[in-house]
Amino acid sequence: MPAPIVLASSSPYRRQLLEQLRLPFRTESPDVDETPGPGETPLQLARRLALLKASTVGQRHPDAIVIGSDQVADVNGVAISKPGDHQTALLQLLDMQGRTVVFHTALAVVRRCDDHAGVDCVDTIVRFRRLARESLEAYLRLEQPYDCAGAAKIESLGICLVESVRSDDPTALIGLPLISLTSMLAACGVSLPGT
Repeated sequence: MPAPIVLASSSPYRRQLLEQLRLPFRTESPDVDETPGPGETPLQLARRLALLKASTVGQRHPDAIVIGSDQVADVNGVAISKPGDHQTALLQLLDMQGRTVVFHTALAVVRRCDDHAGVDCVDTIVRFRRLARESLEAYLRLEQPYDCAGAAKIESLGICLVESVRSDDPTALIGLPLISLTSMLAACGVSLPGT
């Protein structure tokens, strides 16, 4: 019998992405502290949190294949996370105007019963447009992207915020890099539909 798959996330975006693989899975919130450590870079933070989320849920389900992911926006070495509210989101968007931001989307796949733990990170390089404050306010009112790193909900109206997007995986910016994930799941013996 194949190992159960658990997505260690309460994110509807990650759930929707994983559903694209047409594999049975369930979700469980890891409820971990996402505070950056002293001197931790945005990349290190994303990787650590992805592994922490997967490991935390993996402790409760040692026979399951547990998937954890985290995304941190990197503005010149400074970590920008989920804004949580309108004012913080506006300040983040104002700060990113006309700049290039790297979104680190880390991925971890853990199976505790055989001490398997794999971690990867896919970077997406986003160049933001310069927009009037009123345009940013309108975007925030319409989308309310307060649960997205840097308030950039690229899969929806947030596409209007950017000039360009470069990545090896188009799903990474939404929050779960499926190209990398399919390779990591295959390494765990998961048969993917259509392969």
